[in-house]
Amino acid sequence: MPPGKRELARIERQLITTLTEACEIAKGEIKGFAWLTHTADLSALAQTLKVIWVFETLADKTLAEVDAKARIFELTAIALKEANIDVTPSARNVRFDSEQECQRAHAGDWHRRLARLHTAKGD
Repeated sequence: MPPGKRELARIERQLITTLTEACEIAKGEIKGFAWLTHTADLSALAQTLKVIWVFETLADKTLAEVDAKARIFELTAIALKEANIDVTPSARNVRFDSEQECQRAHAGDWHRRLARLHTAKGD
């Protein structure tokens, strides 16, 4: 039987808690890292989860994709494991973005940017 609304809400709360912990660690370790968020269809979490790591500038994002990618995947894996979510971090579900790119392309509207670029279904 698929999980009910209460169970899905519990999973979402736990995921938010563990990703918040990963975010706080990353702020102290990764240059230019600002915040993170996630998108998902909770009823199909393994197939739709995206964790988006947001950096201040495009240069910070580019540097992190080279120098901090392994650490970001590690922090994501720890958060998912602590939330009891059986998803292995990969390029499909861990994304990099920047405040600078959102400002340029979507006038700083993260809701619109996330809906267009980091959709929960499809890729």
